[in-house]
Amino acid sequence: MSHPLGAVPRIETVAKMPGHWLLAKMGKRVLRPGGRELTERLLRELQIEPIDDVVEFAPGLGETTRLTLTRRPATYTAVERDQAAASEVSRLLTGPHQRCVPGTAEQTGLGSESATVVYGEAMLSMQPPSAKAKIVNEAARLLRADGRYGIHELCLQPDDVPGEIRHAIAADLSDEIHVGVRPLTLAEWRALLESAGFVISNVDLAPMHLLEPLRVIRDEGLPRALRFAFNVARTPAARRRVLTMRCVFRKYRRHLAAVAIVAIKTKED
Repeated sequence: MSHPLGAVPRIETVAKMPGHWLLAKMGKRVLRPGGRELTERLLRELQIEPIDDVVEFAPGLGETTRLTLTRRPATYTAVERDQAAASEVSRLLTGPHQRCVPGTAEQTGLGSESATVVYGEAMLSMQPPSAKAKIVNEAARLLRADGRYGIHELCLQPDDVPGEIRHAIAADLSDEIHVGVRPLTLAEWRALLESAGFVISNVDLAPMHLLEPLRVIRDEGLPRALRFAFNVARTPAARRRVLTMRCVFRKYRRHLAAVAIVAIKTKED
């Protein structure tokens, strides 16, 4: 049985692997906190058309890339630093104006005002405050006036969530996913975007149900969901980690959601 990033990993590898790559190794392709539905809502609000020049930060396995390319933008550029992910995305790029370039969202190496649409998913939540600001400012640099910037991230709720709960969520998620996780409240996400000169045009929220069975089926389709469940079941170390991650998500379900925001770059005075 094939997997998107290779064979089923060894037990010792499973114990140390970042959570999103573990899920990918087990056969899960939709790895965004709000699932496929919130990604589709984000793309609808971005209104990508054949006249658009699109840049995607950290496309991962390329599931959103597929959806974007169906809208036939004039150009599409993925910025990906992970070689395995870049190879996955590159397989999808068949047009003369489609490319995947090595780089980071903080420093893409792309030209200023070279895009009309920029988006990234499930990446800002993993960054410390300084990196969050750099990424959002890089999106602003890439966009032309009136360009659209979309994000799809984890969201703490409500806006006045107690500090001890905020710290517990960050600590527990980081421990189980093996990647630092630093989500913001909706008010903080808005403020981050506005600090870079963006004006918020749309906000969508969804439950954080990434590993709930019904969400997995909706995101992956029944055949792929069954393969994912089978792969997890036959790999004890993976099963323990997946169940633990789901327990953490359930533990904080009152305070953890997914958010998609579209913001517009304002014209310079």
